[in-house]
Amino acid sequence: MPDISRRTFVRGLAAAPLLSVPGNPPTSLATPVRTAALAEPAPDTVTLNWLEGKPGTNVGSTWGVPWPKGAVPADSPFSLAAADGTAVPVQSWPIGYWPDGSLKWSAHALPADAPVSDSYTLSRSAGVAGTSAVAVTELRETVTVNTGVVIVTIGRRGSALIRSITRGGTEIANDLELVSLRQTTIEDDDERRGSREKLTSSIKKVTVEQRGPVRAVVRIEGDHRRRGRSWLPFIVRLYFYAGAEHVRVVHTFLFDSEGQKEFIAGLGVRVGVPMRDELYDRHVRLSGDGDGLLREAVKGITGLRRDPGATVRAAQIAGEKLPDPATWDQRVTTRLQYIPAWGDYTLSQLSSSGYTIQKRTKAGYGWVGVDAGQRASGFGYVGGVSGGLGFGMRDFWQKYPAQLDIRGADTDRATATIWMWSPDAGPMDTRFYHDGMGQDTYPEQLEGLNITYEDYEPGFGTPYGVARTTELMFFALAATPPAERLAALARTVVAPPQVVAPPAHLAASGAFGGLFSPVDRSTPARAKVEDRLDFLFDYYRDQTEQRHWYGFWNYGDVMHTPDVDRHVWRYDVGGYAWDNSELSPDLWLWFAYLRSGRADIFRFAEAMTRHTGEVDVYHLGKWAGLGTRHGVQHWADSAKQQRISTAVYRRIFYFLTADERVGDLMHELVDSDRTFLALDPLRKIRTEPYTPDPHALSIGLGTDWSGLAAAWLTEWERRGPKAAVAEKKLLATMRNIGRMPNGFVTGSGLYDIDTGEFAVAEKVVSVSHLSAMFGQVEICAELIGLVDLPEFEKAWLQYCRLYNATRAEQTAECGAHFGTLILKQGHSRLTAYAAARLGDATLAARAWTEFTATDGYTDASPWQTTHLTGPLVLNTVDEAPWVDTNTTALYGLAAIQNLALAASALP
Repeated sequence: MPDISRRTFVRGLAAAPLLSVPGNPPTSLATPVRTAALAEPAPDTVTLNWLEGKPGTNVGSTWGVPWPKGAVPADSPFSLAAADGTAVPVQSWPIGYWPDGSLKWSAHALPADAPVSDSYTLSRSAGVAGTSAVAVTELRETVTVNTGVVIVTIGRRGSALIRSITRGGTEIANDLELVSLRQTTIEDDDERRGSREKLTSSIKKVTVEQRGPVRAVVRIEGDHRRRGRSWLPFIVRLYFYAGAEHVRVVHTFLFDSEGQKEFIAGLGVRVGVPMRDELYDRHVRLSGDGDGLLREAVKGITGLRRDPGATVRAAQIAGEKLPDPATWDQRVTTRLQYIPAWGDYTLSQLSSSGYTIQKRTKAGYGWVGVDAGQRASGFGYVGGVSGGLGFGMRDFWQKYPAQLDIRGADTDRATATIWMWSPDAGPMDTRFYHDGMGQDTYPEQLEGLNITYEDYEPGFGTPYGVARTTELMFFALAATPPAERLAALARTVVAPPQVVAPPAHLAASGAFGGLFSPVDRSTPARAKVEDRLDFLFDYYRDQTEQRHWYGFWNYGDVMHTPDVDRHVWRYDVGGYAWDNSELSPDLWLWFAYLRSGRADIFRFAEAMTRHTGEVDVYHLGKWAGLGTRHGVQHWADSAKQQRISTAVYRRIFYFLTADERVGDLMHELVDSDRTFLALDPLRKIRTEPYTPDPHALSIGLGTDWSGLAAAWLTEWERRGPKAAVAEKKLLATMRNIGRMPNGFVTGSGLYDIDTGEFAVAEKVVSVSHLSAMFGQVEICAELIGLVDLPEFEKAWLQYCRLYNATRAEQTAECGAHFGTLILKQGHSRLTAYAAARLGDATLAARAWTEFTATDGYTDASPWQTTHLTGPLVLNTVDEAPWVDTNTTALYGLAAIQNLALAASALP
């Protein structure tokens, strides 16, 4: 990881030229048309906004801002001001550099005690010191973080990640640890049974990644243990903001089991809460649907046969300290010992559409049903008038089965547990979903692929090495807050306030290859394309809701293809089920956000990034660094490939938010070229014997190289620990591709892991319709904007020009035509890119012809949904059977990029 502990600032500077690769003099195309803002002065100020509008509660925020190439060197400060001009403290640090050393992306943090303004102005000038600051103290046994409001003590060993949280000298919480329940058998007949054992966190390593003054980050690594048995490695980050009363926790666990003989029966975070107040001054709060809130006392004095008095009752409902019982109606005071104390509460969200709440007095006694609802916010509180703990899990109902437990609220120490996998749900079933059906040989597996589109292979449908990340918040509160305040905290857990830069600034900076421009409906032709882009996103957003694409492992993904006869998506048909990033829906969504600033698109894309980067990719084991192709289960298909794990799908979210976990995911991939030694992607179709040679690995120049290049580029521009190696391999392979007689049209090359070089290639033609559709377009655009390497640009522009060209044109340049190709609409953006780079109006016009009149969605497509109700369907849905995710992703990317690159040629 890059060193982000030091504060680094930037100041404007005259633009620098393109970087010259050693051995290549700086040159440019004869008629260059730059697609991004290059070598332009950076704006002195940027107006920033809240993603979802001004929040009711400020808990701090971190965001990224891009800058034009050569405009901002890394040595001058930033300042922040509220809309009324009030100076606001800000912490700033670099997260991306241009090759000339100028700043490409800066990250910034807003303190939790800053004024909540409608907008903020970020300026390139000296800032102000805050009234409070995060202070980090490192000792041998502990790390202590003081936000100015709470003091948090973090353990360096043992099971308690957080040993204590104090506020104003009062301990609010203690001994926060991770818990898991391991089950070894599942009975399939009538019910699930099996022995369960409880394992708790064991800390291996603690690292202070950032130490303030506005924001501090502590990373904790370990696993779950019991009696020498360990499993489920974890990476937990604790986030602190100046003036904050809360700790944000980002919890990642890695599944280190084959998932066939041992199962997760519960996965959670548990924390103790000291209880000091009288039982009638202790309170429990659980959030339900929307702002709904269950408000109860451990010992209730409302609804009794005898009335303590209206003032007393009102105080308890408000969470305030009750008057001295001597002032109550004594018929209540003298009988307090006969009123039950309810020490245990459970809220279980076992589906995306329903939760239940129950309570009991103590262990060993019966549960009493409290109420039920549909979608709980995932927030709770336990404490008293002298202080208590608010706790919550983001995406609570979306990632069901989840659960909130409060235990022992009637004792000296309550516990609150956020279950990311509810023990009430039964064990997590990670077994493969069929018995192989006799597909024991490669020919049989290829036949299976030809009928269900599933690339099956025994032993490959394993979850070993996948991961899941969950965001949690813990609030140390000085007293039981009013209902309105608790509802606001619940909303904060559901949608943490996020500061963002506007689309106009993002586009003007040249970020992400300059392949997008702000939404523009200035002409009827533009408006038609914009309306269709909106239609497609709205459809997938609504399908997620209507088709219930939720669940612990599923949330964030979408389905691949619909079944027009059953009026469902093909959730049970091989490779047509979960999409797993096939043909880049991740990029479509992020580019749609970059140009629109729409909060609903951001949140949809964010959930997809969290899912596809964790669940669809292996992080442990022999396939670490590879992702799994689309299928009925996210890990089911035997095609483990770079095209799914590629860092290009994570980059945009990372640079917009500076999210450390996503930074980890991209760093993991720097050495993923070694996965070609572990798994031969062509094993099922090879006819000759094959032993992988580390000095002559066959690497595709499309989906394989683009995935590697994305990881190398990201490590290089972040200045990560392996930046030098990444830069060397990236520039070497770019140079090699440029020197191949047919460039990218060659299809593949023999790659040496040690040198990072491709061998000299012959002049051959090997083109696949998939090669450029998994982020290669976007990575090549970024690279050409970064590095002045004419032979590489020439090779890429050749591919862009010729893919949709005539066979005669292909043959004339390359010696043979490309065969029968599809996905022409998706490839129209390649034509548009070549048109922009070469200033070729004919190519620009051709791009729009390819977009509107080849394949994919056209004017002849319905562009509407059909409303279906029972008995045709199980649930009421709005169906568009002509829509599939492959076509949608390519239409979306082509439309967005064509508008940015060739809008003047739009008919």
